[in-house]
Amino acid sequence: MAGSDVLSTALDRVIDPSTGVGLVASGRAAAPRQAGGTVDAMIEVGGLDAVERDAVEQQARAALSAVPGVENVRILLTAERAAGPRLIAVASGKGGVGKSTVAANLAIALMRMGMKVGLVDADIYGPSQPRLLDADVKPEAHDGKLVPVLTKSGVPMLSLGQLVAPGQAVAWRGPMAGKALDQLVDAHWGGAEILIVDMPPGTGDVQLSMIQKHKPAGAVIVSTPQDLALIDAERAIDLFNKAGVPIIGLVENMAGYQCPSCGEISDPFGNGGTEAEAARLGLPFLGRIPLAIDIRKASDAGTPDPAPFAAVAREVAARLNR
Repeated sequence: MAGSDVLSTALDRVIDPSTGVGLVASGRAAAPRQAGGTVDAMIEVGGLDAVERDAVEQQARAALSAVPGVENVRILLTAERAAGPRLIAVASGKGGVGKSTVAANLAIALMRMGMKVGLVDADIYGPSQPRLLDADVKPEAHDGKLVPVLTKSGVPMLSLGQLVAPGQAVAWRGPMAGKALDQLVDAHWGGAEILIVDMPPGTGDVQLSMIQKHKPAGAVIVSTPQDLALIDAERAIDLFNKAGVPIIGLVENMAGYQCPSCGEISDPFGNGGTEAEAARLGLPFLGRIPLAIDIRKASDAGTPDPAPFAAVAREVAARLNR
């Protein structure tokens, strides 16, 4: 019996007439399933004419039949596109709390747990993901849509920082910023199941447009422990609540610093404030990320180490599965 990866690879050799990439990569086909010698494959053919539909079906049948152990191939053609990836907004009420670092590492950690993840840098005016993931590469476009850049970490990513010159200010009004964000979200994300969206800080036009038009499946709120950050985090929570977007939970970032010389733990931003705020608001607390020099060095070098974020990723995945 062939494995699902072998079957998916075979099916992905069939090119989607609309995108020019494989059926699985383009999102037209899910991973085929096999029971005994019979393989079932579902292919979405919306937007294709009759000739294209017949060609895709015949090519898919031939590709799967050629896999050792496959005796019978059943193909179901559907006329409606499958639902796109779920959007998870990583947000804060203010800048400087490490939201982008959390978003990047959360995406990598979820990918290493086996999820198909993409990353959208929606911080239009201060994009930092190209630096965090060492992916300062201009993305290509196909059929009027952007094709995400595959980062060294393995997570595909799109950011406005890849489209403007380094150091160039993005002096756009709300409507232009909203259109740019649409291009980042409505891209060729292939088989991605989840898009982690690194939201801009605050609760302005861009945030509101993102929430109303693309309706995230949930939001992760990042805050440092001190009162000032928590006040702004509560504003972000209120925005998502009013828009009907569930709060997945709160993350306390920069929580405690261990002196590399003496080993003493200090709390320059306080301790436990985010967990206490989550309890007060009746929201899940997802975990703490320490204020660690190794995280800072890895981020500056474009080689994130998601290990400190693994527990938070497990909490997010568990709540998504519910």
